[in-house]
Amino acid sequence: MMSKQFAERTLKATEAGIADAFAVSDNADLISFAGGFPDAGLFPNAEMGDAFKEAFGNTQNLLQYHGDHGYQPLREQLAQRLSNDGTPTQPDDIILTQGAQQAIDLVARMLINPGDGLVVEAPTYFGALGAFDNYDPTYYEIPMQADGMDMHALRKALMAHSFKLIYTIPDFQNPTGVVMSLAKRQELLRLAREYNVVVLEDSPYRWLRFTGEQLPTLRALDTDDRVISLGSFSKILAPGLRLGWASGGQKWIAAIAALKNGADLESPFMTMVAVSNYLAHNDLDAHLAKLRAVYQAKKDAMVRVLHQELPAGFSADDPQGGFFVWLTAPAGVDMGVLLKDEILPQDHIAYIPSKNLYPSKRVVNAARLNFTGEDAATIRTGIARLSAALARATQPTVTAALS
Repeated sequence: MMSKQFAERTLKATEAGIADAFAVSDNADLISFAGGFPDAGLFPNAEMGDAFKEAFGNTQNLLQYHGDHGYQPLREQLAQRLSNDGTPTQPDDIILTQGAQQAIDLVARMLINPGDGLVVEAPTYFGALGAFDNYDPTYYEIPMQADGMDMHALRKALMAHSFKLIYTIPDFQNPTGVVMSLAKRQELLRLAREYNVVVLEDSPYRWLRFTGEQLPTLRALDTDDRVISLGSFSKILAPGLRLGWASGGQKWIAAIAALKNGADLESPFMTMVAVSNYLAHNDLDAHLAKLRAVYQAKKDAMVRVLHQELPAGFSADDPQGGFFVWLTAPAGVDMGVLLKDEILPQDHIAYIPSKNLYPSKRVVNAARLNFTGEDAATIRTGIARLSAALARATQPTVTAALS
């Protein structure tokens, strides 16, 4: 009866699975590979503490209202860093948001009317789906391949349907860890131009590459101002800062700012000032190098045990960076049902089942595993426990499928 009082978007939000990834259990035995948690031991607590102290000591009207685009010195620092990374950017090309999550919501609000076509990678980030659901798009899922979105499938979809937006995570895709190749980046932009579609490039993991060659951003390759690019301090400093950004042509940034005024007026000024102070007095590149070294060791530990312990019929990818490993089960195995009925209550392991990562909810035989939040020893223990649980729960099914 109560459900009649809620808008449909509220009911969809409760089904998106976002809260499940961040749920805290009282069970001390729980090992969670579910949420995209950074390693809290790597947060620059002392340095950020000094940065906040400086903000309160040296910033006039720190606690007053300020502008909707965000703290100008921080936008200047970000513009310089993005330019150094190969994407020429001016401070006015940037708006600071409450995490990249808010930026996704604002871009969707800016572009999507009910029923509008929206291309997403399949699978994709469930937090983005949670934001997009609020605006009732018509989803079109484009399968992922080893080098990114299937461009043949994208071309067929663009020829057959009308679209407003293509959402992509080209660098260490969430959840698969895949990096879109340069050829596919170029083809994606060519198709977007041909069919007049806006591209939303979500890149919170871009600066967390462990091995391989860094490729140009979609926005760096964009020649006609149709790419809006997102970034975040959540994965590289701390998620509790709730600070991200959108960058793009000033027509996009102005429209996002107008919508942000209706949402929260501005991101927390004291946080923006403190992050700017941190960047001014600390070596972010050295901090990123430390993150990459620690996270690569954790990823290697997870992948090694997966490759050693997974039962027949299962496979796991080995990403070059980011936060996630993609686990694939044999056809007919529902990783969501296994999680709920057996693996979480009996084995005390958590992960994100693939059903939550597709708008259609049709693919159930895969899972996202986070390797950054737990320490290496816990990762080894948890993956061994998970592998044993999968063998126990699925071996009759797998044997039948392989016979």
